[in-house]
Amino acid sequence: MDMKTKPALQDLRINGQRLWDSLMELAKIGATPKGGVCRLTLTDLDKQGRDLVLGWARQAGMTVTVDKIGNGFMRRPGKNNTLPPIVTGSHIDTQPTGGKFDGNYGVLAGLEVVRTLNDHGIETEAPIEVAFWTNEEGSRFVPVMMGSGVFAKAFTLEHAYAATDTEGKSVREELERIGYIGDEEPGAHPIGCYFETHIEQGPVLEDHDKTIGVVTGVLGIKWYDCTVTGMEAHAGPTPMSLRKDALQVATRLMQEVVAIAHRYPPHGRGTVGMVQVHPNSRNVIPGRVKFSIDLRNASDALVEQMDADIRKAVGLASEKSGLKIDIELVSHYPAAPFHPDCVNAVAKAAEALGYSNMPAVSGAGHDAVYMARLAPAGMIFIPCKDGISHNEIEDAKPEHITAGCNVLLHAMLERAGPV
Repeated sequence: MDMKTKPALQDLRINGQRLWDSLMELAKIGATPKGGVCRLTLTDLDKQGRDLVLGWARQAGMTVTVDKIGNGFMRRPGKNNTLPPIVTGSHIDTQPTGGKFDGNYGVLAGLEVVRTLNDHGIETEAPIEVAFWTNEEGSRFVPVMMGSGVFAKAFTLEHAYAATDTEGKSVREELERIGYIGDEEPGAHPIGCYFETHIEQGPVLEDHDKTIGVVTGVLGIKWYDCTVTGMEAHAGPTPMSLRKDALQVATRLMQEVVAIAHRYPPHGRGTVGMVQVHPNSRNVIPGRVKFSIDLRNASDALVEQMDADIRKAVGLASEKSGLKIDIELVSHYPAAPFHPDCVNAVAKAAEALGYSNMPAVSGAGHDAVYMARLAPAGMIFIPCKDGISHNEIEDAKPEHITAGCNVLLHAMLERAGPV
């Protein structure tokens, strides 16, 4: 450890250029011609990324543990190693057309926190750990957030092992192939509290010209399949008054999905993203339409109110049109509020560092959702250009990358207890 003169803790800052350089170095593994990254989970490229990050951790004096689902834990000891570690992390797998920052930033920001503490010879009371979680993206294997989900007992290791990709290769086979099945039972690893730093993946911070989003929680989600059944008929001979047009009824319900979201601001979300029309012919009145519904809000109570609204709308549409309409709940993720102590630690750090900030919610899932079931958890958002993510043009400003990591450093120090 480089024992330099210790600065006053309030003056402690990370090395932003070093963090940026690490992000750009990791982004070379799976780099795409358009400037993004394609590093799918449990591929040879994922192994290279894991090896690089764990190599950097060992250079920083950290010990490494890998569990049976391939989650990696990089540990910097504290003065009292009987205390559960203060953990930060994210993922390093990407979408097929992913960017340089989604997930990767959270892992390397944690590594930069450790490097900064090493630079200044600062010891913490509790250990500090940096984690990367297997298959957060779910682009090759489902379920999404697999590693953290197994860790939190949301589903079993056996269920995860059995998942296969489009070529029939299983998670277990691919973990073995790249050498990342560890010995530790998932969930056996203690966690004192958990922070995750992430690009926002949305436009709110940029729209408000704020540097830091103090994330209060993750939106609850309900996904449905809705099917409207009418009657196919010839588009020419059939008068308008005698039609049983499934598409016209479905489109009115689609508009109602959006209207419901507007009725529950500021965090109501309503989306129809998939539509299947049968028989999908130019001169045939549609006889059946199946479409997806995605409803989200910041609390389970609000999501339930939105649920009641869409079911009422379906009932009224069926009664008015005389058509059969089925709505099926296909997936449900409860809202995940973060712990007030962790939220306050992030807000306090942002204020102390002089960064503009605002409360934020996450509309996307993150590994922190599962960690919040096990320990106090919180998240830090920074803006990304035009709110774009899961895209090769995903981008973030170096000064925002630095700011988010500085907030992480001070939030973790508050929880870990500098000696």
